[in-house]
Amino acid sequence: MDILCGAGVGGGSLVYHGMTIQPDEEAFARSMPSGLDWTAFDQDFYRRVERRLRPAPIPRDLLGTKQYRAARQFHDQVLGKGLRPFRVPLPVDWDVVRRELRGELPPSYSTGDVIYGANNAGKRTLDVTYLAEAEATGLVQIQTLSWVRDIERDRSGRWIVHVDRITTGGRVAVRRRIVTDALFLGAGSAGTTQLLVKAKAKNLIPDLPDDVGTTSLIGFGLVKPLGEFRYDARTDDAVLHWKQSYDADLTAAIRDRITGIVGGSLLIDTTRFDTTTYHPLGGAVIGAVCDRYGRVRGQRGLYVTDGALIPGSTGACNPSMTIAALAERNMDAVLPEII
Repeated sequence: MDILCGAGVGGGSLVYHGMTIQPDEEAFARSMPSGLDWTAFDQDFYRRVERRLRPAPIPRDLLGTKQYRAARQFHDQVLGKGLRPFRVPLPVDWDVVRRELRGELPPSYSTGDVIYGANNAGKRTLDVTYLAEAEATGLVQIQTLSWVRDIERDRSGRWIVHVDRITTGGRVAVRRRIVTDALFLGAGSAGTTQLLVKAKAKNLIPDLPDDVGTTSLIGFGLVKPLGEFRYDARTDDAVLHWKQSYDADLTAAIRDRITGIVGGSLLIDTTRFDTTTYHPLGGAVIGAVCDRYGRVRGQRGLYVTDGALIPGSTGACNPSMTIAALAERNMDAVLPEII
């Protein structure tokens, strides 16, 4: 399966529509690793994410406009089937959308271009929330146009990051080595897993746990995490292998439910033409590769902070809120170890 990875300052949040959804307790328990305290997540860590991203559902005045006719029709059709519709919270300043509709700004949110990146501000992506807050401390410097190719552990136990500094056209301008006592991997499920799979296969970190690259999930709902990243020496890459049969039953059930609401003529299932996903998870999961706080087993000073930790779905919800909440929790535990 091919993977498109967010590479701008802000990563995938730049092009992610922003569905910010917290799973309920039952779904959380069924999908997340054991040992995670639901009450702590519900009362503390999810609330921290809300304070930073300030997600809110589309206001009713905007839902009533012609630009959101399709969303309004779907809402009404769900209601007509005796189901309870709800408006998904998004980390968006809806006043920006109102300005678009008044002609004060070029359309972006109101035309759906938000999934390609919004140029009208107002979307609370990582670059204007978490990363901006980190830079404001004066302790963090974000290095753009940098491509991490490999990571390895030297004989003294320190971590070496091999980085290509590239031009805006993609040409390698200079190659650098960064040496550090503590290395945090936050490149997303695909990026973090790629670096770990390559490091193990190329003997850069030969004693990584055997389960690196396994139990990766592609799909929606609560399904068994059966995908696997494998190293391809020809391309020097970690390739994700996933079969549509893994979640075929669930996919069919979801398709039948939606078809029953909107009718088959309005439904386009992209996975019927090519195996795709918007929400890959896993690859360095809690329990098999990392401990409950993202420490890579047997590797002092190596941490995973992203969706690679999660061995399945996040309670059948879009995973961004749970990934951020998990990172909030883990940082509380590991930062005192290195400061």
